[in-house]
Amino acid sequence: MAEAAAVIGLVASIATLVELTAKVVSRLHEFSSKSSEVPESFRSLSTRLPLLMVTLQHIQSQAKDGRFPDDVTKTLEAVVDDTSRQVSDIQISLSKVLPSDGASKFERALKALKSLAKEDKVQRALEKIYGNNDILVLHQTTRHVDTGDRILEALSKLSVTPPTLPCPSLTIPFGRDPDFVDRGGIVDQLCRKCALPASRTVLVGLGGVGKSQLAIELGYRTREQSPGTWVLWVHAGSMARLEQSFRDVANYVEIPGRQDPKANIFRLVHDWLRDGKSKQWLLILDNVDNPDLLSEAGDAGQRGQGTGVDGERRQPISAYLPQSQNGSILVTSRSQAAALKLVEEKDIMVVQAMTPAQALTLFEKKLGSLGQGDDTAELAAALEFMPLAIVQAAAYVSQRAPRYSVQRYLEDFRKSDRKRTSLLNYEGGQLRRDWEAQNSIIITWQISFEHIRETRPSAADLLSLMSFFDRQGIPEALVRNRGANDYADREEGDRCQDGEEQKEEEEKEEGEAQEDEDSLSGCSEDDGFEDDVQLLRNYSFISVGTDRTFEMHALVQLATRKWLEANGQLEQWKQSYIHNLSAEFPNGEYENWKYCQTLFPHAKSAIIQRPKAEGSLREWASLLHNAGWYAYEKGSINEAVDLSEMAMKVRKKILGQEHRETLDSMDMVGLAYDLGGRWKEVEELQVRVIEIRNKVLGEEHPDTLNAMNNLALAYWNQARWKEAEELKVRVLEISKKVLGEEHPNTLISIANLALTYKDQGRWKEAEELGIQVLEIRKRVLGEEHPDTLMSINNLASTYWDQGRWTEAEELDLQVLEIRKRVLGEEHPNTLVSISNLASTYRDQGRWKEAEELELQVLEIRKRVLGKEHPNTLMSMNNLACTLKDKGEDEKAIALMEECVEKRKHVLSQDHPYTKKSEDWLRRWRVEALHLGSSGKDVNSTAAGE
Repeated sequence: MAEAAAVIGLVASIATLVELTAKVVSRLHEFSSKSSEVPESFRSLSTRLPLLMVTLQHIQSQAKDGRFPDDVTKTLEAVVDDTSRQVSDIQISLSKVLPSDGASKFERALKALKSLAKEDKVQRALEKIYGNNDILVLHQTTRHVDTGDRILEALSKLSVTPPTLPCPSLTIPFGRDPDFVDRGGIVDQLCRKCALPASRTVLVGLGGVGKSQLAIELGYRTREQSPGTWVLWVHAGSMARLEQSFRDVANYVEIPGRQDPKANIFRLVHDWLRDGKSKQWLLILDNVDNPDLLSEAGDAGQRGQGTGVDGERRQPISAYLPQSQNGSILVTSRSQAAALKLVEEKDIMVVQAMTPAQALTLFEKKLGSLGQGDDTAELAAALEFMPLAIVQAAAYVSQRAPRYSVQRYLEDFRKSDRKRTSLLNYEGGQLRRDWEAQNSIIITWQISFEHIRETRPSAADLLSLMSFFDRQGIPEALVRNRGANDYADREEGDRCQDGEEQKEEEEKEEGEAQEDEDSLSGCSEDDGFEDDVQLLRNYSFISVGTDRTFEMHALVQLATRKWLEANGQLEQWKQSYIHNLSAEFPNGEYENWKYCQTLFPHAKSAIIQRPKAEGSLREWASLLHNAGWYAYEKGSINEAVDLSEMAMKVRKKILGQEHRETLDSMDMVGLAYDLGGRWKEVEELQVRVIEIRNKVLGEEHPDTLNAMNNLALAYWNQARWKEAEELKVRVLEISKKVLGEEHPNTLISIANLALTYKDQGRWKEAEELGIQVLEIRKRVLGEEHPDTLMSINNLASTYWDQGRWTEAEELDLQVLEIRKRVLGEEHPNTLVSISNLASTYRDQGRWKEAEELELQVLEIRKRVLGKEHPNTLMSMNNLACTLKDKGEDEKAIALMEECVEKRKHVLSQDHPYTKKSEDWLRRWRVEALHLGSSGKDVNSTAAGE
């Protein structure tokens, strides 16, 4: 039976013809009443046309009932169209011969003569009408399966040509991309899916990820592989574009009735697509980004009413996308919610950014010879392998070459957010995007962001807050709270440190629980939050990890921040980010390391997000202070220095130099300098801190004692052992009296004094103090606490000094194994343990093992600490001694010469370590005496004690 599109076309054509015929009959009656000289052909029309109207009405009724095959319906429509042309010609002729009211006798006679002149033309039209009427009558009276053949036979006798269908073609409005890069066979996969009858597939992904380009390539491949298949492209960015595209499709395939202004164009196309007799087709709907669009009524101009054309009930657009056995549908969308209105989840293909290799290939194709080299790969990574961004960048470089290069683009891109935005807003280079689509990847994402703001503001708020964090591992706990900030003053405990990597015991607020991994998800489930997360996931703006964290593209974060800046909201959300992160980031003590590790990348992101409001600025400084503390504990020298210095400068400016938080920062900066071997600067800072704390807090305050301990460490590292001993003894006496013998700070003082005794050769006293501290720390802190490991390390050094190498080796191995596991293999303290073990091997005559370890430590220290760090020079010294013991005199002398020159520059000419190296070098040169030991690696600040 005929499908709806054909039926509607025939019914509409008959209705038009009946209305026209009725008008002609009325004019004929008027003509007969006004003239007695009416030609025979005109008189015949008066009797035959009413019969034609009756026949047409019967045909119309049968068509509506669906009583005939579709091929007959289309043929009859052609007959009706031909009859309409004949009736129109007769109407024109009548208008020329019909006399007007009040016409004179002469005028009437003249009109009669004209009617005679028109008779031949009317007669020819009449003959065609007779023939067409016979065909229609034949259809009514013949109910056999050969009806269509008999009608076509009748048409051939009457020289009426049946309509011809247009040849299948491709309607993609873009040329094929010669630089197209397939991505893991996605297009081949699409070809297979779309070859299945009635299949539907949706490509979902971020704007600019290349969904439309994949669809374009699929269209051209489909055309190549199946020339008889229609490839129909529909723009679906808005209802207006969608409706116009459906009209274009109707025109391409020449659907009857498409020109009727009252016709529902969506219904016509739908019925054509469902027509089992039509050719194969692939329908591509591009940019179905708005889920609401698919729910809108598709009745072409009559939306908002209860019914559409011919009383048809209004239906959503999605209802006009048929599942037909002779066609398939491909949709591109940024919204997974829109996709799920059309397909099941299994039919959604998420399009991700390109792989590094694919992105590099695209760059090279677009840039040609300009795209060779490592800079291109680095730029592809900086652009996060997003195809649209790569095409933009390639166009930018190509149009400015040879005065501009990939390297220059990369340098500009890395300068600042403002420069990155400028480059990414470039509109050139993309010839295969819809004219309504932005070629700027930044604007492309901002358009989606604005849509989210309109439909669900809370989700836009969530994305705004997320845009300031590091792109990976954004903890849920930090983004659930999106409320106003409360910039209440929050006092923090001092960061107390000395030669033993000292930590101050802070009083905890009542009811405060220790942080653990559950703090990442501590909030109860909130449906609104989950809905916000789901919406952002639907638009591919974020992804969700299994550990209740979120991830974003860095460029999406940039686009969001630039939108906030342009709309005056940047500072507001920056302050919320700082507030949430500062409230969560704990101090750098050992028990907090796991949580600090999770939050540290986000704290580093805060470096370039300095807020303006004083309250928020104070929180920012607190955040950087704690992050610098953690960086120090993990042995990251540069990060510790940068973070703690920034915090100190802000606190000095807004709180003053004598405020407790400022002094804490000065302590922290001193520790970071100490880790980097900048001992003179440590001394200057600690002297100033002690002066202020003595004045404000008094000499016996724990904070003052901490500063005194840190100053003693600076003296000790500069080999000013007498000054270090005097200060350490003073601190120990006060600590025992004020804090007690087992207080962590007291233990630090004891341990530091033990180190001083060791360096003075008072090994028995050093051993007794070291064992005392170690036993207490094992009991209070546990065997794997960094402070406990420090005590074991220092006790091993004391054994080594006494030549008790077996005992030293056992302890060295114990500490090394735990430090590798707890701190990592490249932590400064781990390297100290490796170096100490090498020294023990050397003194046991195990030179090959010692050399291997010392080479390992030297290379890592050069890379991690720098070529002139005191610890690096210690490694050079020790390796030179080992080489000498092995009999490799030339290598040993050359390495020791380098060590001496650098120690003069770094430590000074008079430093004991410089002098000791000079002494060995001198003796080696004259080969007067060979020494087999060089000194235990305990003078390293990284060792801590």
